[in-house]
Amino acid sequence: MKRRLTAAIGIAGMIVSVAACGSDSGNDGKGAADAKELTVWLTVDAQNNWPELVKAADAAVVKKHPGLKIKHEYYGWPDKNTKLDAVLATDKAPDVVEMGNTEMLGYMVKGAFAPLDATGFAKSADWLDGLKASVTYEGKTYGVPYYAGGRVATWRKDVAAAAGVKAVPTTYDELTADLNKIQKKKGDKFSAWYQPSRDWYAAMSFVYDAGGAIAKESGGQWKASLSSPESLKGLTEYKTVLDTYMHGDKTKDESDRPIVFGQGKSAMIFGAAWEGATSADPKNDKVGGLKDKLENFVMPGPSGKNMPVFLGGSDLAVPVKSKAQGLAAEWINAFTGPSGQKGLMSKGNLPNNKSDLATLKSDPATAVPATAAESSWFVPMAPGWGQVEKAQILQTMLQNIGTGKQTPAAAAQQADAAIDKVINNK
Repeated sequence: MKRRLTAAIGIAGMIVSVAACGSDSGNDGKGAADAKELTVWLTVDAQNNWPELVKAADAAVVKKHPGLKIKHEYYGWPDKNTKLDAVLATDKAPDVVEMGNTEMLGYMVKGAFAPLDATGFAKSADWLDGLKASVTYEGKTYGVPYYAGGRVATWRKDVAAAAGVKAVPTTYDELTADLNKIQKKKGDKFSAWYQPSRDWYAAMSFVYDAGGAIAKESGGQWKASLSSPESLKGLTEYKTVLDTYMHGDKTKDESDRPIVFGQGKSAMIFGAAWEGATSADPKNDKVGGLKDKLENFVMPGPSGKNMPVFLGGSDLAVPVKSKAQGLAAEWINAFTGPSGQKGLMSKGNLPNNKSDLATLKSDPATAVPATAAESSWFVPMAPGWGQVEKAQILQTMLQNIGTGKQTPAAAAQQADAAIDKVINNK
């Protein structure tokens, strides 16, 4: 979840449109009438990249409930869940929380979120399959998809051209040949492909492209499979990429990748579709005119097919301890409704529904991320997956591989053992 920057919608028009639309959610549970305050927890993505959409949702709800105060708190992904876990143990739970779609299952299993009436939310019958699955547990809906994000390759046309490369690659062999030319031209202090080792979303794309998987289910039980021959093939190729093209800090994750890319010390990234746009933001662009130097393309995989990308995204949920569940649902509907989706798409995100996604494929400016999203993978929907993420098992494995501390085989075997200890635990 960006390619060439798209700026199709004027912000002012977006805000008016969201504020004008009704936010009748059909989830008028406790607290819709008498609550005087609503607390919304979002990640810094919303704060940094689309604050105007947050304000528009606030305006729509306050218009229906004059005098209502809406309080926002913003968190980074690494520490968000630690703070959420702590507050959920008290009687001061927020009313709306943003969750990564891979994080939902563990909280749903433990009963942390209130069930919602999906029919009360815009285009709920058309939600993307991966996102719909992430908010569904035992036949009930516990969240609302916010936006989706595939992965695309983004590179600098100017750097590629200077190395004699005139077109984006369509095969993996072409990609590596082009990157070899760039690397040779720029020298070993430059990253032809800036790929943080701990970025498990990218690494697992190599695993799934090779026919492997994080874990597989059989007879109702999940078993880790990172040390299978197929998975090891993908991990070995990932290490080759790191060794050959990544000349930055190999202990880092992807959280500041757009900032690093904007500094001009790399030619390509493979990341969420909005990252190139963020790099080109004037406050991050240290190259000068970076927006016009970027080009996006569907990432080719070593298998000969398009690289399967992680179709991630965010969901919005209402903690079961919220004292304003009805208002929380109204705010979510205002934020994730049609105008909100248009605003998110204008920022390079994928929408939460299939009909809006289809419109992106027909537009040259957004065809790349929409096409890339057609080949995707998702995390194991196992009861203990949240514990796997919380323990950062994949990140540790990848850092050990990237830094050379362990071979791919040894690191994968250690990760499998750690995953098997928790993946079936509720």
